[in-house]
Parts: sequence; C-alpha cells; structure tokens
Amino acid sequence: APYDAILVAAVAPSVPPAFVAQLKPGGRLVLPVGLEDAPQRLLLLTKSSDGSDSVATRDLGPVAFVPLVGAGGFGLPDDLGAMDI
Repeated sequence: APYDAILVAAVAPSVPPAFVAQLKPGGRLVLPVGLEDAPQRLLLLTKSSDGSDSVATRDLGPVAFVPLVGAGGFGLPDDLGAMDI
C-alpha cells in the first residue's frame, strides 16, 4: 500500500474504511455494497487527491455478489471457523 486501485469481488454491508485507507490520493476502489440476500449496488469510489480519506462515489448499477466475510464484511459463518493452512 498505498494502491492506485482496488477491486473487491465480494459484497460488503458498507464501504470498509480500511480499503479507502489503502488507496493513494486519487486512487479508485470498486466494490459491491448491500446485504447478502437483498439488492446490491456496484460503487466506484475515488479518493480525494489532497491526501484526506474523503471520497467521491459513483453508483455503477445493480449487481449480485457473494458475501465478504471477516473484517469489514459479514463475519464468518458458524460452520467455517479458523482454517489450517
């Protein structure tokens, strides 16, 4: 980090602040936002070029993605738990 662009391919309930914090000034974040079993929207966020965490948001339309789990997402399902790698 910081990154010019981040693409998230799982829906989050809201924009995780950690993703915005990882962007360079002027960087872009594309992610779906919504509830697991409800309408979701694909958003394009562009971080301010002044170095602050403020963003401009553009709605790119309706989508359907799998849920983001873990920090910033929906949490882990009861049957997953920790995995040995």
